[in-house]
Amino acid sequence: MESKYNLKSPAVKRLMKEAAELRDPTEHYHAQPLEDNLFEWHFSVRGPPDSDFDGGVYHGRIVLPPEYPMKPPSIILLTPNGRFEVGKKICLSISGHHPETWQPSWSIRTALIAIIGFMPTKGEGAIGSLDYTPEERRALAKKSLDFCCDACGSCMRSALLALSPDSDPRPVDPQAHRLAQQINFKAESSSSAVDSGSSVEAASSNSESSSTAERDTEDTASAEQAESSSSVAPQTSSEGPSVPAAPSPRQRRSQNQAQSPRYPAFTASPAAQLPPQDASHTGSAVLIVLLTLALAALIFRRIYLAHEYKFDYEL
Repeated sequence: MESKYNLKSPAVKRLMKEAAELRDPTEHYHAQPLEDNLFEWHFSVRGPPDSDFDGGVYHGRIVLPPEYPMKPPSIILLTPNGRFEVGKKICLSISGHHPETWQPSWSIRTALIAIIGFMPTKGEGAIGSLDYTPEERRALAKKSLDFCCDACGSCMRSALLALSPDSDPRPVDPQAHRLAQQINFKAESSSSAVDSGSSVEAASSNSESSSTAERDTEDTASAEQAESSSSVAPQTSSEGPSVPAAPSPRQRRSQNQAQSPRYPAFTASPAAQLPPQDASHTGSAVLIVLLTLALAALIFRRIYLAHEYKFDYEL
């Protein structure tokens, strides 16, 4: 396979290195490229413990772009599992559906541990996700051991090392596990951001409705106060000199609106006003008339002299 690819390519170097690191299967995951294609890997992962996928081993494909590790891979599950659709690219923060969240420091090992961590989470309508019942997922976990891949020849019963009583129920690679936790945290933070955004919208709508209700209550109270003051005024006029009642806030607003003009009065700008006539304009007009008359006299004299010369020539 090495003679088939350019060994100076960063993607080839990286994939060769990762293939050597993942050559031996572990108790939780295993992945290797196909014999004839370095950019297509087949993997097997064990279902996370204490979940609906406990006891199952799931197989899938990882298709890597030529720009790897600068661009994320595409992940496809081949074993029915009840969490991800079979034969369809799944939508995760480490897959090709979200290149904006991918980091070149992540690897195929990171993706495998992240897949294990994502399996117990809710699909919430993401691309390639499923929300089967726990009973259906447990049944599929038992059936997954009978799956064998025709492309790589891997069978799930022997794809991974058997769990021993002393083995850790979760992947033990600390660096990859830490990166996978960051991926899970990003997914949770994005969903919480959506929830917080919806709660903020609900709170703003509630505050708007409450402020509207307060304004209506204030207007109603001011109207009642104005009516009561108008009804009390005739009674006090008969007893003595009446004292004008203080206007309500609504009345003050109406008075201010009545006093202030709604539209400003139009005043012509100085540029629009006609400039006064200047005496220099009259002098210029007279000068033009005089020059025109002088030019006409000069032309007439020229014509006259030409005719006189022609008459003398004929004689």
